[in-house]
Parts: sequence; structure tokens; C-alpha cells
Amino acid sequence: MTTSDALMEARREARGEAIAFVLVAAALLTALAATSLSAGWELVDLEGWVWLVLCVPEALLVGAFLASSRVSDHDRAHRMIELFLGFVGVGNLGGLVVLVAALLSAKTSELSGGQLLASGGVVWLTNVIVFGLWFWTFDGGGPVRRAREGRARPDFQFPQDENPGLARPGWYPRLEDYVYVALTNAVAFSATDAMPLTRGAKALMALESAISVVAVLLVAARAVNVLGS
Repeated sequence: MTTSDALMEARREARGEAIAFVLVAAALLTALAATSLSAGWELVDLEGWVWLVLCVPEALLVGAFLASSRVSDHDRAHRMIELFLGFVGVGNLGGLVVLVAALLSAKTSELSGGQLLASGGVVWLTNVIVFGLWFWTFDGGGPVRRAREGRARPDFQFPQDENPGLARPGWYPRLEDYVYVALTNAVAFSATDAMPLTRGAKALMALESAISVVAVLLVAARAVNVLGS
């Protein structure tokens, strides 16, 4: 694959696959908001519409991906995407904070197991998507830079990097590979498929693991306790 073809493929990945993942996250939050409103679920006196607020930074991120494909300055486009990814990450963290605050409030007994499982599950899944996008954007300076310069200094080491004989001809890590890394990291709370090589990659994986621990161990454990009582 020539550099020109690789650049076109990287931009298609940003316009198509990345936006599709963001839309999945937005759909999950919208479904949770609709379910919460119909069931009358509240968290620390906040009604279900609060989950729709978290869709705002995701809508901005979709716009950033669309705009980045038309910006000739790669570094500027990359900074813009990282900025809006940060907004999405902060919003997702805010949703987790609301859940934890609800668990610690005096009205914990009013929370149903279904509400906790649905809310915690959506927060966990959107967290996986956000960090998958973050890993994909972070590794080697992002997909466009990787297409231009290759992965001479990667932030993540995939099995195919260590054992090139295992890789199919023309293989390179795509967005789905990074989302899978985020999924396994969120499940195992540690690196499994790909290893972080730089401090930045380690910090991102550690942050995702910390959020996942809270979402799974605290929220899910409480939900199981409520369902079993």
C-alpha cells in the first residue's frame, strides 16, 4: 500500500468507523435516557434526561471527525480530535460520578437493581468505546501520522509487532484492534492483547482500568445485592 493509499484509508477510517463507534455510544446513552424517563428512574434527584447531556460532547466529536478529514494541517486536526475526545471522556466520567454519588446517598434504597445494571452497563460500554478511540488516536501520533511515517515508534505493541510472521500481508492496527484492547483492558483491569510501551499509553490504560473497576466492582456489586435482597 502506497503512502497516498494509506492516507486515504486513514481518513476513511476516521470518517466511517470512528464516527460509527461514537454513534453507538450516543445510541446507548439515548436508550438509557429513554428507559430512565419511562421508568421514572432518578439519580441524586437528576431525571433520565441527564444522560442526554452526555451525548452533546459526542455530537461535537462527530463534527470534529468530519472536520478533520477536510483540514490539511494534520497536527491541528489531531489536536482538535484529542480535545473533543477529552470532553467525551470527562462526560463519561461525570456519569460514573453521578452513579457513585447515588450509591452513597441516603436514597440508595430507592435504586432498583435494573436501574443500576442498566446505568452501570452503559457507562462501562461507552467507556470502552471512548478509550478505544483514544488509544487509536494516541498510538504513534494518530492514524494519519502512522500512514505517513509508519509505526517506527509505537505506543502500543501488538502481537503482530513482536511476531511479524503472524501478521497477514499488509496488516496494520485498525480502530477495531484498539477498541478490542480497550475491551480486554476494561475486563481484566490490565493489558492483555497489546502492551503499553510509553508512559502516556500506560496512563491511559491505567485510567480506563480505574474507571472500569469502579463501574464493575462498585455499581455491579451493589446491583447484585439489590436484586438478591
